[in-house]
Amino acid sequence: MTSPAIAVRPGTTVRAASAVLGDHGFSALPVVDDDGRLVGIVSGADLLLAGMSPETATSPVSRVMRGTVISAPATASPAELTATMLSQRLRCLPIVTDGQVLVGVVSRSDLLRILTPADAVLAARVETALRAYSASPRWTVSVENGEVTVTGGFLDQAERRVIEALVRTVPGVRGTDLAS
Repeated sequence: MTSPAIAVRPGTTVRAASAVLGDHGFSALPVVDDDGRLVGIVSGADLLLAGMSPETATSPVSRVMRGTVISAPATASPAELTATMLSQRLRCLPIVTDGQVLVGVVSRSDLLRILTPADAVLAARVETALRAYSASPRWTVSVENGEVTVTGGFLDQAERRVIEALVRTVPGVRGTDLAS
């Protein structure tokens, strides 16, 4: 979850909201009142549909935002958040307290990070590095607690040293073992 959430106010201009979305790579922005309560949401699609004429660009975001917002309580479990996002086809989900005060935003990538073990992510990064070295890698990668084991044939000792050095460049690798 991104917390504190980056949000805009109803009076924020369409141009400014577009800039925030673009700068941060978000799919949507919560719109909050002066007390931090969720009053709407504006997506990149909403802004694109509004167009960027000089008149629209200086209009308040309240003219293009959606006032009906699906949100989740701060107590929701990852499974509940996932179910809501999938059933409603949401890319992000505002998280609120009892008084509808915005406390954060959960994105699909936030949920994927929870569901993907760190070792699996590290293995994928090592495999990507090996593919960059060899278009058709001959190695199998396994990771346990940050310790990377690369199994497979090496052409010679020089290639073995290159592979070991390459694996060590991947952030998060705690150790390497090259097995033939």
